[in-house]
Amino acid sequence: MPASSAPPFPESGADGDGGGGGGGALRRTLTFRDLVVYGLLFIAPMAPVGVFGTLVAKAHGAVAAVYLVATAAMGFTAYSYARMVRVVPRAGSVYAYARVGLGEGAGFVAGWMALLDYLLIPAVAYLFSGIAMNALVPAVHPWVWTAAAVAVTTGLNLSGVRVAALAGFVVLAVEIAVLCVFVAAAAWALAADGPRRGWLTPLTGEGAFDTGAVLTAVSVAVLSYLGFDAIAAFAEEAAGGPGRVARAVLTCLAAAGVLFLVQTYLAALLVPLSAAELAAEPARQGAAFYDTVDASTGRWLHDLVAASKAGGAAFAALSGQAAAGRLLFAMARDRRLPSALAVVDRGTGVPRRAVLCAAVVTLVAAVWAARRGDGLDRLVSVVDVGALVAFGLLHLSVVGWFAVRRRMRCGVVRDVLVPLVGLAVVVAVLVQAAEVAQVVGVVWLGAGLGVLAVQGAGARGAR
Repeated sequence: MPASSAPPFPESGADGDGGGGGGGALRRTLTFRDLVVYGLLFIAPMAPVGVFGTLVAKAHGAVAAVYLVATAAMGFTAYSYARMVRVVPRAGSVYAYARVGLGEGAGFVAGWMALLDYLLIPAVAYLFSGIAMNALVPAVHPWVWTAAAVAVTTGLNLSGVRVAALAGFVVLAVEIAVLCVFVAAAAWALAADGPRRGWLTPLTGEGAFDTGAVLTAVSVAVLSYLGFDAIAAFAEEAAGGPGRVARAVLTCLAAAGVLFLVQTYLAALLVPLSAAELAAEPARQGAAFYDTVDASTGRWLHDLVAASKAGGAAFAALSGQAAAGRLLFAMARDRRLPSALAVVDRGTGVPRRAVLCAAVVTLVAAVWAARRGDGLDRLVSVVDVGALVAFGLLHLSVVGWFAVRRRMRCGVVRDVLVPLVGLAVVVAVLVQAAEVAQVVGVVWLGAGLGVLAVQGAGARGAR
């Protein structure tokens, strides 16, 4: 077997206990479709809805160009995932990859930073679901809907990975059906009344194309893609080997890019406010997509999109919660977290304690935010920093494994240059991140380094 495809560690569960004293092993039951479903669920097919107005304002109207560039930029990260999942086909995703490519300490840091992302993104998604349901049923407070969404999706995750994947497939199909209805309604409106902007405006912008403005908007748009990497967390539960997981990661990103491009292109042709007007009225940016739907097709589609976003957000959180559970499980199995989290339920094949732990943390964060007027803003401002740091370590892991540990027995372009370009993209986006996100990231990183130092001292004392 070639060195690039030989896993450096034995796969979990080879001895039937799932590692770390667990009761059972992760089961290889997920198909290619299931993997893509988990990825698209976490991303959400209509993820651009919430940031559409912001991107139109920042990019001077060239919102479709923003998503073209963002898809290409995230393609470097998807490529690095596809490379490393063949080397380390294990649960834990970037944590496992950094352990192999960069060493134990870097692996822990990667897992620790990714954990921030996997715990907070589901909290934001649950909160979106609660807010959307409150808009439809105002008599019930958003935090009640938020807590109910956590309870339902946690129950599905604990029922088994196949049960959750099947439920997710149904919800994803509904989301895509609603998106198709929007596309058809938008096409009808364009055929009947014509566009409010020039046909190329979503690609070129209003007036002269502004490269700097588009790149600034890309730093916001990449948030729509966070979650496709969750597919790699299910590597030990995928039937068909690591090659299938790699294909699923790339397929998910490509599918999301197409969905994002189509909906933002059509919406940009029909948006009633210009980019300059949206820039001058920031309060209207959040509802810009819904205002576009109202103005071009009517209130019925507005309500349909809102209901779809409510259900879709809850199941995006389901996928994120499941990925968080696998990351906790993998780190506990390697004794980087309490070993109790490494137990796998013999009946369902689910790391039950790890999933429940992730659910509790997410529930607390989501309900706390739902009960505060500024809770959503506080959560949204910090969700990206953990993932971006983990992505950076992922790219370095590719270089570390293929170029350093294999002593340059690799393709210089594909295993050095491509990951380094991906790293540059990640650094550029991190620089553009909100100040509060950077502060939270530094604090979280400091806490992780403290845990790592304590573990290192404990290991030396044991010797």
